[in-house]
Amino acid sequence: MSDITQSGPVLAADGTPLKRSLSRALRMQKLRALMLIAPLLLFILVTFILPVGDMLFRSVENGIVRDTLPRTVEALADWDPASGELPEEAVFAAMAADLQIAAEEKTHTKVAKRLNYENPGVSSVFRKSGRKVSKWDLATDGPFREKLIDIDKGWGDIELWRTIKTYSGQITSGYFLNAVDMQLGAEGPEIRPENERIYNTMLIRTMRMSLIITFSCILLGYPVAWILANLPARKANLLLILVLLPFWTSLLVRTSAWKILLQQQGVINDTLVWIGLVDDANRLVLINNELGTIIAMTHILLPFMILPMYSVMQTINPSYLRAAKSLGATDWTAFWRVYFPQTVPGIGAGSILVFILAVGYYITPALVGGTKGTFISNLIAYHISTSGNWGLGAALGAILLAVVLLLYWVYDKVVGIDNVKLG
Repeated sequence: MSDITQSGPVLAADGTPLKRSLSRALRMQKLRALMLIAPLLLFILVTFILPVGDMLFRSVENGIVRDTLPRTVEALADWDPASGELPEEAVFAAMAADLQIAAEEKTHTKVAKRLNYENPGVSSVFRKSGRKVSKWDLATDGPFREKLIDIDKGWGDIELWRTIKTYSGQITSGYFLNAVDMQLGAEGPEIRPENERIYNTMLIRTMRMSLIITFSCILLGYPVAWILANLPARKANLLLILVLLPFWTSLLVRTSAWKILLQQQGVINDTLVWIGLVDDANRLVLINNELGTIIAMTHILLPFMILPMYSVMQTINPSYLRAAKSLGATDWTAFWRVYFPQTVPGIGAGSILVFILAVGYYITPALVGGTKGTFISNLIAYHISTSGNWGLGAALGAILLAVVLLLYWVYDKVVGIDNVKLG
Protein backbone atom coordinates (compact mmCIF):
# COMPACT_ATOMS: atom_id res chain seq x y z
CA MET A 1 0.00 0.00 0.00
CA SER A 2 1.35 3.38 -0.92
CA ASP A 3 0.30 6.78 0.47
CA ILE A 4 0.73 9.80 -1.75
CA THR A 5 1.10 13.00 0.22
CA GLN A 6 0.50 16.11 -1.84
CA SER A 7 2.16 19.26 -0.54
CA GLY A 8 0.41 22.69 -0.79
CA PRO A 9 -2.42 24.62 0.89
CA VAL A 10 -5.60 22.90 1.92
CA LEU A 11 -8.42 23.88 -0.42
CA ALA A 12 -12.08 24.55 0.30
CA ALA A 13 -14.91 23.06 -1.75
CA ASP A 14 -14.83 25.97 -4.21
CA GLY A 15 -11.10 25.58 -4.82
CA THR A 16 -9.90 28.58 -2.79
CA PRO A 17 -7.37 28.10 0.01
CA LEU A 18 -9.15 27.06 3.20
CA LYS A 19 -7.41 29.71 5.31
CA ARG A 20 -8.54 32.49 2.98
CA SER A 21 -12.06 31.09 2.84
CA LEU A 22 -12.30 30.96 6.64
CA SER A 23 -11.00 34.53 6.97
CA ARG A 24 -13.57 35.76 4.49
CA ALA A 25 -16.38 33.96 6.31
CA LEU A 26 -15.22 35.45 9.61
CA ARG A 27 -15.17 38.97 8.13
CA MET A 28 -18.69 38.53 6.82
CA GLN A 29 -19.84 37.30 10.22
CA LYS A 30 -18.32 40.35 11.94
CA LEU A 31 -19.84 42.65 9.32
CA ARG A 32 -23.31 41.19 9.91
CA ALA A 33 -22.87 41.63 13.67
CA LEU A 34 -21.78 45.24 13.13
CA MET A 35 -24.81 45.93 10.95
CA LEU A 36 -27.07 44.64 13.71
CA ILE A 37 -25.67 47.03 16.31
CA ALA A 38 -25.10 49.94 13.88
CA PRO A 39 -28.47 51.62 14.70
CA LEU A 40 -27.65 51.52 18.41
CA LEU A 41 -24.15 52.90 17.83
CA LEU A 42 -25.59 55.67 15.66
CA PHE A 43 -28.18 56.48 18.32
CA ILE A 44 -25.49 56.70 21.04
CA LEU A 45 -23.32 58.84 18.78
CA VAL A 46 -26.09 61.32 17.99
CA THR A 47 -27.76 61.51 21.41
CA PHE A 48 -24.77 61.17 23.74
CA ILE A 49 -21.26 61.45 22.29
CA LEU A 50 -21.90 64.44 19.99
CA PRO A 51 -23.82 66.46 22.64
CA VAL A 52 -21.09 65.82 25.23
CA GLY A 53 -18.43 66.84 22.70
CA ASP A 54 -20.38 69.97 21.81
CA MET A 55 -20.75 70.80 25.51
CA LEU A 56 -17.00 70.45 26.09
CA PHE A 57 -16.27 72.65 23.07
CA ARG A 58 -18.70 75.38 24.11
CA SER A 59 -17.10 75.52 27.55
CA VAL A 60 -13.86 76.89 26.04
CA GLU A 61 -14.97 78.41 22.70
CA ASN A 62 -14.78 82.21 22.61
CA GLY A 63 -14.53 83.28 18.97
CA ILE A 64 -17.29 85.89 19.09
CA VAL A 65 -15.07 88.70 20.46
CA ARG A 66 -12.32 88.29 17.87
CA ASP A 67 -14.79 87.69 15.03
CA THR A 68 -16.92 90.74 15.88
CA LEU A 69 -14.12 93.15 16.89
CA PRO A 70 -11.12 92.05 14.76
CA ARG A 71 -9.55 95.53 14.36
CA THR A 72 -9.94 96.34 18.03
CA VAL A 73 -8.39 93.05 19.13
CA GLU A 74 -5.41 93.63 16.85
CA ALA A 75 -4.99 97.22 18.03
CA LEU A 76 -5.17 96.17 21.70
CA ALA A 77 -2.33 93.67 21.29
CA ASP A 78 0.31 96.24 22.29
CA TRP A 79 -1.71 97.87 25.08
CA ASP A 80 -0.78 97.05 28.67
CA PRO A 81 -3.76 97.20 31.10
CA ALA A 82 -1.33 97.49 34.02
CA SER A 83 -0.13 100.88 32.73
CA GLY A 84 -3.21 102.55 34.21
CA GLU A 85 -3.82 104.52 31.03
CA LEU A 86 -6.55 104.21 28.42
CA PRO A 87 -5.63 102.75 25.01
CA GLU A 88 -4.40 105.05 22.28
CA GLU A 89 -6.64 106.84 19.78
CA ALA A 90 -5.98 104.11 17.20
CA VAL A 91 -7.73 101.58 19.44
CA PHE A 92 -10.81 103.80 19.77
CA ALA A 93 -10.82 104.31 15.99
CA ALA A 94 -10.66 100.55 15.48
CA MET A 95 -13.51 100.10 17.96
CA ALA A 96 -15.62 102.66 16.11
CA ALA A 97 -15.05 100.84 12.81
CA ASP A 98 -15.82 97.42 14.30
CA LEU A 99 -18.82 98.71 16.18
CA GLN A 100 -20.27 100.33 13.06
CA ILE A 101 -20.05 97.09 11.07
CA ALA A 102 -21.36 95.04 14.00
CA ALA A 103 -24.31 97.38 14.45
CA GLU A 104 -25.22 97.02 10.78
CA GLU A 105 -25.00 93.22 11.06
CA LYS A 106 -26.83 93.21 14.42
CA THR A 107 -23.96 91.35 16.09
CA HIS A 108 -22.85 94.07 18.53
CA THR A 109 -25.51 92.90 21.00
CA LYS A 110 -24.10 89.36 20.92
CA VAL A 111 -20.55 90.40 21.77
CA ALA A 112 -21.96 92.78 24.38
CA LYS A 113 -23.85 89.92 25.98
CA ARG A 114 -20.71 87.76 26.02
CA LEU A 115 -18.55 90.45 27.63
CA ASN A 116 -21.31 91.37 30.07
CA TYR A 117 -20.93 87.92 31.67
CA GLU A 118 -17.40 88.93 32.71
CA ASN A 119 -17.96 92.64 33.37
CA PRO A 120 -21.56 93.61 34.20
CA GLY A 121 -22.49 96.87 32.54
CA VAL A 122 -20.61 96.32 29.28
CA SER A 123 -23.81 95.33 27.50
CA SER A 124 -25.45 98.74 27.98
CA VAL A 125 -22.30 100.50 26.75
CA PHE A 126 -22.25 98.51 23.50
CA ARG A 127 -25.99 98.73 22.89
CA LYS A 128 -26.12 102.49 23.46
CA SER A 129 -23.02 103.18 21.38
CA GLY A 130 -23.95 100.86 18.53
CA ARG A 131 -27.01 102.88 17.59
CA LYS A 132 -25.07 106.16 17.42
CA VAL A 133 -21.80 104.92 15.89
CA SER A 134 -23.74 103.36 13.00
CA LYS A 135 -24.55 106.92 11.83
CA TRP A 136 -20.96 108.20 11.92
CA ASP A 137 -18.78 108.97 8.91
CA LEU A 138 -15.54 107.30 9.93
CA ALA A 139 -13.58 109.20 7.29
CA THR A 140 -14.32 112.63 8.73
CA ASP A 141 -15.54 112.15 12.30
CA GLY A 142 -13.02 112.12 15.08
CA PRO A 143 -11.23 112.01 17.39
CA PHE A 144 -13.02 108.83 18.39
CA ARG A 145 -11.83 108.60 21.99
CA GLU A 146 -13.67 111.73 23.07
CA LYS A 147 -16.72 110.94 20.97
CA LEU A 148 -17.11 107.42 22.36
CA ILE A 149 -16.65 108.63 25.93
CA ASP A 150 -19.24 111.35 25.28
CA ILE A 151 -21.73 108.65 24.24
CA ASP A 152 -21.05 106.56 27.34
CA LYS A 153 -18.54 107.12 30.13
CA GLY A 154 -17.97 103.37 30.21
CA TRP A 155 -15.51 103.78 27.31
CA GLY A 156 -13.30 105.71 29.71
CA ASP A 157 -13.11 102.77 32.10
CA ILE A 158 -9.84 100.83 31.84
CA GLU A 159 -11.61 97.72 33.17
CA LEU A 160 -13.83 97.58 30.07
CA TRP A 161 -10.83 97.55 27.75
CA ARG A 162 -9.04 95.01 29.94
CA THR A 163 -12.08 92.75 29.66
CA ILE A 164 -12.06 93.00 25.87
CA LYS A 165 -8.33 92.25 25.71
CA THR A 166 -8.54 89.39 28.22
CA TYR A 167 -11.37 87.61 26.41
CA SER A 168 -10.23 88.25 22.85
CA GLY A 169 -8.80 84.78 22.24
CA GLN A 170 -10.52 81.99 20.31
CA ILE A 171 -10.18 79.71 23.35
CA THR A 172 -10.77 80.88 26.91
CA SER A 173 -10.58 79.45 30.40
CA GLY A 174 -12.98 82.12 31.64
CA TYR A 175 -16.05 79.89 31.69
CA PHE A 176 -14.33 77.23 33.78
CA LEU A 177 -12.90 79.85 36.13
CA ASN A 178 -16.36 81.35 36.62
CA ALA A 179 -17.72 77.86 37.26
CA VAL A 180 -15.36 77.50 40.24
CA ASP A 181 -15.92 81.05 41.55
CA MET A 182 -12.78 82.52 39.99
CA GLN A 183 -12.10 85.07 37.28
CA LEU A 184 -9.35 86.28 34.97
CA GLY A 185 -7.83 89.30 36.64
CA ALA A 186 -5.08 91.66 35.55
CA GLU A 187 -2.42 89.27 36.88
CA GLY A 188 -4.12 86.00 35.99
CA PRO A 189 -6.76 83.82 37.67
CA GLU A 190 -8.06 85.15 40.98
CA ILE A 191 -10.84 84.27 43.42
CA ARG A 192 -14.06 86.21 43.04
CA PRO A 193 -15.34 88.44 45.87
CA GLU A 194 -17.09 86.51 48.63
CA ASN A 195 -20.54 87.84 47.73
CA GLU A 196 -20.16 86.46 44.17
CA ARG A 197 -19.20 82.89 45.08
CA ILE A 198 -22.10 80.55 44.45
CA TYR A 199 -21.00 77.70 42.20
CA ASN A 200 -18.65 75.88 44.57
CA THR A 201 -21.32 76.08 47.26
CA MET A 202 -23.91 74.64 44.88
CA LEU A 203 -21.59 71.85 43.73
CA ILE A 204 -20.78 70.81 47.32
CA ARG A 205 -24.49 70.95 48.21
CA THR A 206 -25.35 68.81 45.19
CA MET A 207 -22.79 66.12 46.11
CA ARG A 208 -23.76 66.13 49.78
CA MET A 209 -27.50 65.94 49.21
CA SER A 210 -27.11 63.30 46.50
CA LEU A 211 -25.17 61.13 48.95
CA ILE A 212 -27.84 61.65 51.62
CA ILE A 213 -30.55 60.69 49.14
CA THR A 214 -28.58 57.60 48.12
CA PHE A 215 -28.13 56.43 51.73
CA SER A 216 -31.79 57.18 52.46
CA CYS A 217 -32.80 54.99 49.52
CA ILE A 218 -30.56 52.20 50.84
CA LEU A 219 -32.08 52.35 54.34
CA LEU A 220 -35.65 52.41 53.04
CA GLY A 221 -35.18 50.12 50.06
CA TYR A 222 -33.23 47.28 51.67
CA PRO A 223 -36.08 45.99 53.90
CA VAL A 224 -38.55 46.26 51.01
CA ALA A 225 -36.23 44.32 48.68
CA TRP A 226 -35.69 41.67 51.38
CA ILE A 227 -39.44 41.24 51.88
CA LEU A 228 -40.00 40.94 48.12
CA ALA A 229 -37.22 38.36 47.80
CA ASN A 230 -38.54 36.18 50.65
CA LEU A 231 -42.27 36.28 49.97
CA PRO A 232 -44.03 33.65 47.85
CA ALA A 233 -43.93 34.52 44.15
CA ARG A 234 -47.61 35.51 43.94
CA LYS A 235 -47.44 37.99 46.82
CA ALA A 236 -44.02 39.26 45.74
CA ASN A 237 -45.32 40.05 42.25
CA LEU A 238 -48.25 41.96 43.74
CA LEU A 239 -45.96 44.07 45.92
CA LEU A 240 -43.58 44.55 43.00
CA ILE A 241 -46.42 46.18 41.09
CA LEU A 242 -46.74 48.68 43.95
CA VAL A 243 -43.02 49.41 43.70
CA LEU A 244 -43.32 50.02 39.96
CA LEU A 245 -46.53 52.04 40.27
CA PRO A 246 -44.75 55.44 40.54
CA PHE A 247 -43.28 54.90 37.06
CA TRP A 248 -46.82 55.07 35.68
CA THR A 249 -47.23 58.59 37.04
CA SER A 250 -45.60 61.72 35.67
CA LEU A 251 -42.57 63.01 37.58
CA LEU A 252 -44.14 66.46 37.63
CA VAL A 253 -47.33 65.09 39.17
CA ARG A 254 -45.42 63.21 41.89
CA THR A 255 -43.34 66.28 42.71
CA SER A 256 -46.42 68.50 42.81
CA ALA A 257 -48.07 66.03 45.18
CA TRP A 258 -45.12 66.33 47.56
CA LYS A 259 -45.38 70.10 47.36
CA ILE A 260 -48.96 69.83 48.62
CA LEU A 261 -48.07 67.30 51.32
CA LEU A 262 -45.05 69.15 52.70
CA GLN A 263 -46.29 72.73 52.92
CA GLN A 264 -47.05 74.21 56.34
CA GLN A 265 -50.78 73.93 55.73
CA GLY A 266 -50.36 70.56 54.06
CA VAL A 267 -51.48 67.06 54.97
CA ILE A 268 -48.39 66.09 56.97
CA ASN A 269 -48.44 69.18 59.19
CA ASP A 270 -52.22 68.96 59.63
CA THR A 271 -51.88 65.33 60.75
CA LEU A 272 -49.08 66.14 63.21
CA VAL A 273 -51.14 69.00 64.66
CA TRP A 274 -54.25 66.80 64.88
CA ILE A 275 -52.48 64.06 66.88
CA GLY A 276 -50.79 66.65 69.09
CA LEU A 277 -47.15 66.11 68.14
CA VAL A 278 -46.76 69.64 66.77
CA ASP A 279 -48.29 72.88 67.97
CA ASP A 280 -50.41 74.72 65.41
CA ALA A 281 -48.34 77.86 65.87
CA ASN A 282 -45.06 75.99 65.29
CA ARG A 283 -45.74 73.92 62.20
CA LEU A 284 -42.75 72.19 60.63
CA VAL A 285 -41.01 73.78 57.67
CA LEU A 286 -40.70 70.82 55.30
CA ILE A 287 -40.58 72.60 51.96
CA ASN A 288 -38.40 75.16 50.17
CA ASN A 289 -35.33 73.77 51.91
CA GLU A 290 -32.93 70.83 51.73
CA LEU A 291 -35.23 68.56 53.72
CA GLY A 292 -38.06 68.95 51.22
CA THR A 293 -35.73 68.09 48.33
CA ILE A 294 -34.36 65.03 50.14
CA ILE A 295 -37.82 63.70 51.02
CA ALA A 296 -39.25 64.15 47.51
CA MET A 297 -36.23 62.82 45.66
CA THR A 298 -35.86 59.83 47.98
CA HIS A 299 -39.43 58.84 47.15
CA ILE A 300 -38.88 59.36 43.42
CA LEU A 301 -35.59 57.45 43.23
CA LEU A 302 -36.45 54.66 45.68
CA PRO A 303 -37.58 52.17 42.99
CA PHE A 304 -34.19 52.50 41.29
CA MET A 305 -32.61 51.23 44.51
CA ILE A 306 -35.15 48.50 45.29
CA LEU A 307 -35.09 46.76 41.92
CA PRO A 308 -31.31 46.02 41.72
CA MET A 309 -31.24 44.83 45.34
CA TYR A 310 -34.32 42.66 44.83
CA SER A 311 -32.89 41.03 41.72
CA VAL A 312 -29.66 40.16 43.60
CA MET A 313 -31.46 38.92 46.73
CA GLN A 314 -33.56 36.58 44.60
CA THR A 315 -30.42 34.69 43.61
CA ILE A 316 -29.27 34.05 47.22
CA ASN A 317 -29.89 30.47 48.30
CA PRO A 318 -31.87 30.37 51.62
CA SER A 319 -29.93 27.27 52.65
CA TYR A 320 -26.91 29.47 53.40
CA LEU A 321 -28.73 31.12 56.32
CA ARG A 322 -30.04 27.79 57.59
CA ALA A 323 -26.53 26.34 57.46
CA ALA A 324 -25.13 29.31 59.40
CA LYS A 325 -27.81 28.95 62.09
CA SER A 326 -27.24 25.22 62.33
CA LEU A 327 -23.59 25.97 63.10
CA GLY A 328 -24.59 28.12 66.06
CA ALA A 329 -24.84 31.60 64.51
CA THR A 330 -27.49 33.97 65.82
CA ASP A 331 -30.00 35.56 63.46
CA TRP A 332 -28.00 38.79 63.37
CA THR A 333 -24.66 37.03 62.85
CA ALA A 334 -26.10 34.88 60.06
CA PHE A 335 -27.52 37.96 58.38
CA TRP A 336 -24.45 40.18 58.75
CA ARG A 337 -21.79 37.56 58.02
CA VAL A 338 -23.55 35.43 55.42
CA TYR A 339 -26.54 37.20 53.83
CA PHE A 340 -25.53 40.87 53.73
CA PRO A 341 -22.16 40.40 51.91
CA GLN A 342 -24.02 38.65 49.10
CA THR A 343 -26.34 41.64 48.69
CA VAL A 344 -23.52 44.21 48.41
CA PRO A 345 -23.38 43.96 44.58
CA GLY A 346 -27.07 44.91 44.43
CA ILE A 347 -26.50 47.80 46.84
CA GLY A 348 -23.60 48.99 44.70
CA ALA A 349 -25.63 48.87 41.49
CA GLY A 350 -28.54 50.71 43.09
CA SER A 351 -26.26 53.30 44.69
CA ILE A 352 -24.55 54.17 41.41
CA LEU A 353 -27.89 54.41 39.64
CA VAL A 354 -29.53 56.59 42.31
CA PHE A 355 -26.52 58.86 42.83
CA ILE A 356 -25.99 59.59 39.13
CA LEU A 357 -29.71 60.27 38.67
CA ALA A 358 -29.78 62.48 41.77
CA VAL A 359 -26.94 64.81 40.74
CA GLY A 360 -28.69 65.53 37.44
CA TYR A 361 -32.20 66.24 38.78
CA TYR A 362 -33.43 69.81 38.53
CA ILE A 363 -37.24 69.72 38.24
CA THR A 364 -37.87 68.33 41.73
CA PRO A 365 -35.34 70.61 43.51
CA ALA A 366 -36.77 73.60 41.65
CA LEU A 367 -40.33 72.84 42.82
CA VAL A 368 -39.76 71.80 46.43
CA GLY A 369 -36.26 73.05 47.23
CA GLY A 370 -36.74 76.81 47.04
CA THR A 371 -33.43 78.69 47.15
CA LYS A 372 -31.84 76.43 49.79
CA GLY A 373 -32.54 73.03 48.27
CA THR A 374 -31.64 73.51 44.62
CA PHE A 375 -28.83 71.67 42.85
CA ILE A 376 -26.11 72.83 40.50
CA SER A 377 -28.17 71.24 37.72
CA ASN A 378 -30.73 74.01 38.31
CA LEU A 379 -28.05 76.60 37.52
CA ILE A 380 -27.02 74.66 34.41
CA ALA A 381 -30.64 74.64 33.23
CA TYR A 382 -30.91 78.37 34.01
CA HIS A 383 -27.84 79.32 31.97
CA ILE A 384 -28.79 77.08 29.05
CA SER A 385 -32.47 78.00 28.78
CA THR A 386 -32.86 81.44 30.43
CA SER A 387 -29.70 83.54 30.62
CA GLY A 388 -28.31 82.22 27.34
CA ASN A 389 -24.83 81.82 28.82
CA TRP A 390 -24.21 78.48 27.15
CA GLY A 391 -20.48 78.64 27.79
CA LEU A 392 -20.87 78.83 31.56
CA GLY A 393 -23.64 76.23 31.51
CA ALA A 394 -21.40 73.92 29.48
CA ALA A 395 -18.48 74.48 31.87
CA LEU A 396 -20.67 73.66 34.87
CA GLY A 397 -21.90 70.53 33.09
CA ALA A 398 -18.34 69.48 32.26
CA ILE A 399 -17.24 69.95 35.88
CA LEU A 400 -20.24 67.96 37.11
CA LEU A 401 -19.41 65.19 34.62
CA ALA A 402 -15.77 65.18 35.78
CA VAL A 403 -16.76 64.97 39.45
CA VAL A 404 -19.14 62.05 38.77
CA LEU A 405 -16.46 60.22 36.78
CA LEU A 406 -13.96 60.83 39.60
CA LEU A 407 -16.38 59.41 42.18
CA TYR A 408 -17.04 56.46 39.86
CA TRP A 409 -13.28 55.83 39.67
CA VAL A 410 -12.95 56.02 43.47
CA TYR A 411 -15.87 53.60 43.83
CA ASP A 412 -14.18 51.20 41.42
CA LYS A 413 -10.93 51.34 43.39
CA VAL A 414 -12.59 50.92 46.80
CA VAL A 415 -15.44 48.50 46.05
CA GLY A 416 -14.72 47.28 42.54
CA ILE A 417 -17.10 47.82 39.68
CA ASP A 418 -16.85 44.10 38.84
CA ASN A 419 -18.72 43.39 42.07
CA VAL A 420 -21.76 45.36 40.91
CA LYS A 421 -24.58 43.12 39.75
CA LEU A 422 -28.16 43.52 38.68
CA GLY A 423 -29.13 39.94 39.41
